[in-house]
Amino acid sequence: MSKTYQVTGINLKAQALGESDKIVTILTKEFGLIRAVAPGARKHNSSLGGRSGMFVVNELLISKGRSLDKITQAQTVKTYPGLTKDLGKLAASQYLAEIVLCQALSEQPQEELYELLNEHLNRLEARSNTEAGIVAHLAHGVFHLLALAGLTPQVQVCCLTQRPLIPNFTDPHWQVGFSIAAGGTVCLETWEDLRKQKQRERQINSSKPRSPDSPTNPTSPFASYQTVVHEQEIPVISGRLNARELDMLQHLSQPEIMHINAAKDDYWLSVEQVLRQYAQYHLGRQIRSATLIDSYFAANHDATV
Repeated sequence: MSKTYQVTGINLKAQALGESDKIVTILTKEFGLIRAVAPGARKHNSSLGGRSGMFVVNELLISKGRSLDKITQAQTVKTYPGLTKDLGKLAASQYLAEIVLCQALSEQPQEELYELLNEHLNRLEARSNTEAGIVAHLAHGVFHLLALAGLTPQVQVCCLTQRPLIPNFTDPHWQVGFSIAAGGTVCLETWEDLRKQKQRERQINSSKPRSPDSPTNPTSPFASYQTVVHEQEIPVISGRLNARELDMLQHLSQPEIMHINAAKDDYWLSVEQVLRQYAQYHLGRQIRSATLIDSYFAANHDATV
């Protein structure tokens, strides 16, 4: 990389530096994540003030620095004003940005990730300000970002048997499990049978008489040795989904699901919660903006009660 370079990027994070500057974290198509100083961006009349805002897309000329690069020129090519005018959309956008910040690499092209983020921000901005619409697009975005990172959860088949899971809409009590440890959906009947089988095996093993030479017998001369037994662990069920929720989760890889407007808020919230736990597990950190989503829906629910 030369002493100055040109990039096209979207601002994902900003923090104050000194009395009037900002450090902006930018996702660029050409070089992935970069952190650059926007000099004087916090001054009232600064030309970089608006251009260093969240979710602003700029064409930038940046000069290399010893510790931090510096923005020398910026030309705005796109903004998302609709995101900042609605709290729910803003929270959802920040949520997606957090995931992108965890995934993006530095000094490597990230064009696909850049395009995918902008695609979902466009969809969020264009969406009507309904709660179900916002969280539906959020879940859609999270699923696509996980897929791009190679972390797609298994939602079409049971992770234990690899048999297809077909939602049963005729039974109002039908449910399927979701296990983060197993990597996706789990047939609850199979999981329950496996749990009972393990219980029976433990009971049988515990009732067997100990051999005098068994290492588990305290009087055995081999008692100082430990026997390590590896058992197939029964995966923990992280959440449960009804037929409608599973159907929505299975179709998240398809754009047609976004045209379904009749889904209840609670359905989309359940799907988002499952994807949130899965994403946090694989990213190794909490998604802080998710608390804004929780607060937004709680506040709106209370207002309508």
